[in-house]
Amino acid sequence: NTEPFQVTVREDNCIIVSLEASDVVSLSSVYVVKIAGESKNYFFQFEEFNSTLPAPVVFNAKYHGLYYIVTLLVVNSNMVSKSARSITVLTKPLPVSNVSIYDYKPSPETGVLFEIQYPEKYNVFTRVNISYWEGKDYRTMLYKDFFKGKTVFNHWLPGICYSNITFQLVSEATFNKSTLVEYSGVQHEPKKHRTVPYPPRNISVQIIPINRNNWEEHSGNFAEESFMGPQEIIRKEKLSHYSGNPPEIPAANTSATWLDYRSNSTEYETTSQPFWWSNEAESSEGEEEFVNAVSSAYEANDANKSGRPTSEPPPFLPVQMVLTWLPPKPPTAFDGFHINIEREENSVEFLTVSEDTHKFVAELKEPGKYKLSVTTFSSSGSCEVRGSQSAKTLSFYISPTGEWMEELTEKPQHVTVTVLSSTTALTSWTASHESGGNNTIVSVLSLTCQKQKESQRLEKHYCTEVNSSSSLIENLVPGAQYQVVVYLRKGPLVGPPSDPITFSIVPTGIKDLTLYPLGPTAVVLSWNRPFLGVFRKYVVEMFYFNPSTMTSEWTTYYEIAATVSLTASVRIANLLPAWYYNFRVTMVTWGDPELSCCDSSTISFITAPVAPEITSTEYYNHLLYVTWTYGGDGTDLSHSRMLHWMVIAEGKKKIKKSVTRNVMTAVLNLPPGDIYNLSVIACTERGSNTSLPQLVKLEPAPPKSLFAVNKTQTSVTLLWVEEGVADFFEVYCQQAVSGQETKAQEPVTVSSHVVTISSLSPATSYNCSVTTFSHNSPSIPTFIVVSTMVTEMNPNVVVISVLAILSILLIGLLLVTLIVLRRKHLQMARECGAGTFVNFASLERDGKLPYNWRRSVFAFLTLLPSCLWTDYLLAFYINPW
Repeated sequence: NTEPFQVTVREDNCIIVSLEASDVVSLSSVYVVKIAGESKNYFFQFEEFNSTLPAPVVFNAKYHGLYYIVTLLVVNSNMVSKSARSITVLTKPLPVSNVSIYDYKPSPETGVLFEIQYPEKYNVFTRVNISYWEGKDYRTMLYKDFFKGKTVFNHWLPGICYSNITFQLVSEATFNKSTLVEYSGVQHEPKKHRTVPYPPRNISVQIIPINRNNWEEHSGNFAEESFMGPQEIIRKEKLSHYSGNPPEIPAANTSATWLDYRSNSTEYETTSQPFWWSNEAESSEGEEEFVNAVSSAYEANDANKSGRPTSEPPPFLPVQMVLTWLPPKPPTAFDGFHINIEREENSVEFLTVSEDTHKFVAELKEPGKYKLSVTTFSSSGSCEVRGSQSAKTLSFYISPTGEWMEELTEKPQHVTVTVLSSTTALTSWTASHESGGNNTIVSVLSLTCQKQKESQRLEKHYCTEVNSSSSLIENLVPGAQYQVVVYLRKGPLVGPPSDPITFSIVPTGIKDLTLYPLGPTAVVLSWNRPFLGVFRKYVVEMFYFNPSTMTSEWTTYYEIAATVSLTASVRIANLLPAWYYNFRVTMVTWGDPELSCCDSSTISFITAPVAPEITSTEYYNHLLYVTWTYGGDGTDLSHSRMLHWMVIAEGKKKIKKSVTRNVMTAVLNLPPGDIYNLSVIACTERGSNTSLPQLVKLEPAPPKSLFAVNKTQTSVTLLWVEEGVADFFEVYCQQAVSGQETKAQEPVTVSSHVVTISSLSPATSYNCSVTTFSHNSPSIPTFIVVSTMVTEMNPNVVVISVLAILSILLIGLLLVTLIVLRRKHLQMARECGAGTFVNFASLERDGKLPYNWRRSVFAFLTLLPSCLWTDYLLAFYINPW
């Protein structure tokens, strides 16, 4: 069988699919390539061909490091496809572009931190291949624990130079029990890294005095001038101060004027000689740190003990220093040791010895304070030289008299601080007898300053570390937190610090706590604080009966951070109305546990009740029924400080009624006819709250007990009883005759409850009504039927009345007669003229006139002409003849 179709992957990540002769089944069939692996499948058709095979299919793969399945499909003339063969290929991942290597800080001797950068888009890999040279041995390993391009290696050897470190991304795929692996190329610069060697062990120092005679024989004539140097060099040495890691200094065979050294090996190196003078001046007076200079008092005491003036100190006898150590713990690759000798902390002697040297001997020619350290270094290979960390620093002091004071290794034990008052405290500790007893330094530092912003610091005395030789600590601030560290001191040497002790001063507490109510559910608390004092926060607490838990306890409501202001306030909301509360404000400062003061800063208060709400009013039978609600539906008054309700109806009269708190209904006996301002007041021991007023207008009541107390032929007096409140009464009377038109009476308005209705007809029945008016509202009228009296005649009155009427009629008749006679007289005077008279005597004699007329009428008529009076008589049908 010939080989099937070929699938290859080019360097540009293109997949090339070639059709082989063995794959051709029929020239009439169509050959299609299916490529799967990405999110969708791709199909490519080979070009039609006869005898020559078609050109290969080229697919530009998007992903690097991803496996693709390439399948050849054969489609016959019936459009039926058949899978001929499948081949799996794996593309190569993109290489790492950049590599960084760092020390693993928890363990730089064996651990490193790798950080790689690579294209992340369309780049797939499963592991990373790390290759490097470990000294002369080649190592390689696959690693997969990379998180965001970082991982920690913690199994390298200390002091070894690891070179040619490269990283390759590895992509792996398994298909049909076969594994495909592709490695990326290496495009980054190969790295190198040296691990830190371990430090030497068991470092120790011995100081051996040298006999003066032996010293003079060894060094010749002793001259003080030999330790002196030019003034400008002295100044230069005093200004120079060594700090940081010691640089690599080339070897030299010169010796220092203050240091002669030799070791147990013939191969060693040293640095260039520093310029020193034997009696170096003291440190600058501005030095306050206790570890930076030799105490001037101590050197003065040594000078006084020698018996010479301080201006001419005795010559210093050199001493021999023997420094020993053991090599670092295996497996550490190292090439030697660095010896660092520091005098007075301003000049350093740096020496290098071989890896076989474990002892160093030197002669110290100058007194002072010395610090020694021995470190391991590794320099073999192409990596940079690296030194170990300093395992131990040895300190000792050599006095001008040659006295050796070794390093203090003991630290004070059982350090305690007893607070004596709000501003003072006493420090105590224990130490061995050899440590110097009371020769100590007490260092005090305020931790409060470190926890506050500089603009808000309330305590500034101990913001920086203050050192004192006294165990009594003064100028403390109430509420502050301090840290105390005790050092044992022996001459200028200072021992290790004790375990730090932290203590706090109880704060002073607040004053002038005041409460301002804002309503039934809110209050404002305000208070002041003393000027001297620091604290962390205010804690506002309240004590009340919690109806949900049925318990009473102190609960924290709010915490306020400390400020420089002397006054503070807080608003407390969501209180229960008509409830008893106790409020407390305490000052809390730092501590473990926190210190606070004071529980006595409390104030009690009973909140005001909420306003009741009148829900209904109903007036019936002179009684007003009032109903109200209080709070929500779930309001429980069983534990409330509500005392009672006060229902007030205020009109022309003010009516009050007290109701127990468990009842929310009241009945008021109100006079009708008035408008009342109705309100319900919820009352507690210290306050009250009134509901919204509600106006209640009561209709006036009609008069009752209406009586007619007096009647005449033309008037009636009515009397009634007034009920409730009335502005005036309207009285109206109308005849009770039916079927006849009667003249309507005008209503009478009166303010009293009695009225007299006049101008009535005698012996007539009237329907009278009385209506009460109040606030322009009429009541239902009250009716009564009354009758006027019949007329009764008096005889004397009748006679007089008749005579008067007759007199009036007679006088009227006479006047009419005179008028008629006057008219006739005028007429007859024109007809008959004067001189004609009637002889009344003859008339009387003949009996034509009565006798009694003679002296009356006829006497008058005789004076008139006869033509006049006869005509008058004839006018009345009287015949004068």
